[in-house]
Amino acid sequence: MFFTTIASVLFPRMENTYNFKVGMTCSGCSGAVTRILSKTEGVKSFDISLEKQTVSVVAAGLTQDQVFETIKKSGKPTEII
Repeated sequence: MFFTTIASVLFPRMENTYNFKVGMTCSGCSGAVTRILSKTEGVKSFDISLEKQTVSVVAAGLTQDQVFETIKKSGKPTEII
């Protein structure tokens, strides 16, 4: 995690993959996360597992903390894994 954060600061256009545990219990919950990530500039792709309650995000020009704060805007409990 530390290296990924440093790399994203030193090489901001480099694509990085960030993983989060997100409290999602239904398709509406995952839909809220999908809507917010779809509108976020720099997010190249993402994978949401409702079953595992995880979100994996590939982003360029965004730090892990920026993606974390973006997902938190969905109102779902979020933690970095």
